Amino acid sequence: MEKTNPMRALDRAGLSYNVHTYENGESMNGEEVALSLGENPDQVFKTLVTVGKSKKGFVFLIPVNMELDLKKAAASVGEKSVEMMKSKELLDQTGYVHGGCSPLCMKKEMRTVVDSSIQNFDTVYFSAGKIGLQIEMSSKDFLGYTKFKTENISREPANVDRVQSA
Repeated sequence: MEKTNPMRALDRAGLSYNVHTYENGESMNGEEVALSLGENPDQVFKTLVTVGKSKKGFVFLIPVNMELDLKKAAASVGEKSVEMMKSKELLDQTGYVHGGCSPLCMKKEMRTVVDSSIQNFDTVYFSAGKIGLQIEMSSKDFLGYTKFKTENISREPANVDRVQSA
């Protein structure tokens, strides 16, 4: 398997991690990815890129089965409001495509906040920077390496049509 930039960065830092692959169904959401890998959706985090009222970019990591609370997210970075970055702007701003956005090694540095629920788990899963690849590593190592702020920024989804495992 070819290494992605996030994997190379973790290698350089001497941090241990595992890579998990999945069929990169373009229509799969994060919760479906977690279930297809047999991972707990609460500890699989999706990377959400936003733009604040100030036009600055911000990144938020939340469990795949939750949704971003925009008010809490904005408050966590000192903005009046934040909105999701348009998919067509992602590649230019992050170096990643929609569905393969890793919180590590973004093209442009952006302030990043991780949902505080990460502290409930020994390991965390997140995108390796390419659709079809997930990195699993120690939550403690991840937070220590990234120095990302943790805060309660997620909430239960409005629609309760959650994916059920068979």
